[in-house]
Amino acid sequence: MIPSLPRSTLSRFATAGYVAAFFAFLFVPLAVVAVFAFNDANYPAPPWRGATLDWFVANAAAGRTGLFADAPLLKSVATSVLVACWVTVLSVAVGTANAFLLERVDFRGKSALSLLMLAPLVIPGVILGISILAFASRLAQFADDVWGLDLDFLRPGLPLVVAGQFSYIVSIATLTIAARLKRFDVTLEEAAFNLGASRAAALWTVTLPYLKPALIGAAAISFLMSFENFNTTLMLVGSDPPLTVMMYGRMREGASPVLNAVSLFLMVASAAIALVLMRRPEARG
Repeated sequence: MIPSLPRSTLSRFATAGYVAAFFAFLFVPLAVVAVFAFNDANYPAPPWRGATLDWFVANAAAGRTGLFADAPLLKSVATSVLVACWVTVLSVAVGTANAFLLERVDFRGKSALSLLMLAPLVIPGVILGISILAFASRLAQFADDVWGLDLDFLRPGLPLVVAGQFSYIVSIATLTIAARLKRFDVTLEEAAFNLGASRAAALWTVTLPYLKPALIGAAAISFLMSFENFNTTLMLVGSDPPLTVMMYGRMREGASPVLNAVSLFLMVASAAIALVLMRRPEARG
């Protein structure tokens, strides 16, 4: 549709109605969750009983343990952050290497390798988690039977959670970085070589600064996808559950406004990260 062409009143109202319905579908559930995090009731649903901060701070008189006084819940948040940091570092590092391999090196089977790198993106998270768990368990059992080694990191726990999330998040990081690297002008590196720079110096001073936006974007995506992952994590988790698994367990026991408080906290944190990343480079400078 050409914007300069006149439009009928019905068309304008239909467009406005569609946009309003779309944003309502996206944000009304989030708004409801946020509002009822302050509801003075023991259940996260209408009717409204008045405002309270009990679901954020402790209220021993009312028998309520708020978010910031719930030690297991806070521990699960710390666990999710720890896992997300490891997944982010590994995904960005390996994704950068993969991007250079795919964009700078020509070898037989390159197309097949590219497809294999994308395969984890189309495998359901539950299947991916079960596959990794079965393979790791068999490997750990083999090491125990043959060499008498107890490889705890191959048992359900945080190392397997990191491995499971990394197995598909690295593909997204690779695509993000490779898309930026594909547009890089290699004559800039050649100019650096002509001026006497080594390969390492050219990479550090020319190529990586150009890739910085993609590296930051890949890191942000990797962190957020790891933090919110549930399907793969549920199959591989041990005695230290991340936040998503902890919230799932709490929901099975019965919904509580504390979970609304957690959701609001995560929404605010995610929005803050997004706003920081959306700032213009000149504003950061």
